[in-house]
Amino acid sequence: MPKITFIGAGSFGFTRKLVKDVLTFPLLEGAHITLMDINAERLDFANRAINRIVQEGEYPATVEATMDREAALKDADYVVVTILAGGTDVWRHDIEVPMKYGVDINVGDTRGVSGIFRALRTIPPMLDIARDMERLCPHALMLNYTNPMAMLCRAMSRETSIALTGLCHSVQGTAEMLAKWIDAPMSEITYTCAGINHMAWYLDYQWNGQDAYPLIHKAITENPEIYNAEQVRNEMYLAFDHYVTESSGHNSEYNWWFRKRPDLVEQYCTHGTNWNPGEHAYILKEYRRREGDWRDDIQKWFDQPSIDLERGHEYAAYIINAMEGGEPFEFNGNVPNKGLVDNLPQDACVEVPVWASRKGLQPVAVGALPPQCAVLTNLSAQIEEMAVEATLTGDRRLIYQAIANDPLSAAVLSLAEIQKMVDELFALNEDYLPAAFHTKQFAMA
Repeated sequence: MPKITFIGAGSFGFTRKLVKDVLTFPLLEGAHITLMDINAERLDFANRAINRIVQEGEYPATVEATMDREAALKDADYVVVTILAGGTDVWRHDIEVPMKYGVDINVGDTRGVSGIFRALRTIPPMLDIARDMERLCPHALMLNYTNPMAMLCRAMSRETSIALTGLCHSVQGTAEMLAKWIDAPMSEITYTCAGINHMAWYLDYQWNGQDAYPLIHKAITENPEIYNAEQVRNEMYLAFDHYVTESSGHNSEYNWWFRKRPDLVEQYCTHGTNWNPGEHAYILKEYRRREGDWRDDIQKWFDQPSIDLERGHEYAAYIINAMEGGEPFEFNGNVPNKGLVDNLPQDACVEVPVWASRKGLQPVAVGALPPQCAVLTNLSAQIEEMAVEATLTGDRRLIYQAIANDPLSAAVLSLAEIQKMVDELFALNEDYLPAAFHTKQFAMA
């Protein structure tokens, strides 16, 4: 039976749900689950939860918990990664400093100035994990859920030889949302979606083999409740004729149109983002709330007289089952662009259809994105390429140049103001920067 290792297993809700899904497959019910985290309390909660799932499901699985990463990785077959580099005392600056300069952030974990500084802190520990895998489980597959997805996967695929793909909920989540809008069962929906993480586009979306975009258009333009649920993405669809993945809260940060003035934030970003609430610095406020009551939320789960063991929809469980010889599984994964998307940078991390089977992972070439979608997507991909190069080489000036091209930062600030903002963030992140940066001087205009 496979050894499935969770690095960052203290992510209680995610680890619990994914292990629950894994164990529902007959091929995986006897898996060896290894939980690893650097937080002993969170690791204990996860260990107790997974053991409860095993006991109530009467599975032959075995479970171990450890704070020793090398022990967790040794001889693993699959490595699921959900880490956060630094607490809110660190990454709060990613949101608060840009906000001080007028760059209004909602989430800040994927791209733009906030996502790039998160990448600076997160790429080094992710590379450490990947290099440990090269030594301890060279044939294992990494399934990464950590953000910023594209930059992390790009750095690891560039610098190491491990097999990996990045997984995100946005593709299937958006597909299900669109199906609901047109009253279609998901079992009758097919689609092709491609681009980059959080900015992939439904190149086609069909219901029983027929183009469903006219029905989606009708729902958005004629139903105010549907329009208001996703104002940013609906406006992008109305402009570009293709629907984009990930929430309006995220996508409002990735372009020039919605967060550059307070009146636009109020009109498009505050009431219709499908966030609760979709407001300024939402994610920072949410994490601070969780810091106060996360133990209570976990205890409520333990207090249930019984737990739901029904299979959910986490990609990783279906991928592992397929690779162990179960039914082949198609998903959208983050992989290097080896001729997969014609008009995005070669080798950049792209999100495209991928088949998982006993043969391994086989990405599907999709051709070119529609030109109106490719412009913004290509810009973001090239900025991410710059940020990865800068992180790996310690080039502070290239970080500044990447952020100078960020659509939201550029819509609000002058080049000199961007330089000042970047230098302030470097100073606040000094203790968390990759080693290469400590031998460099601050980038100065």
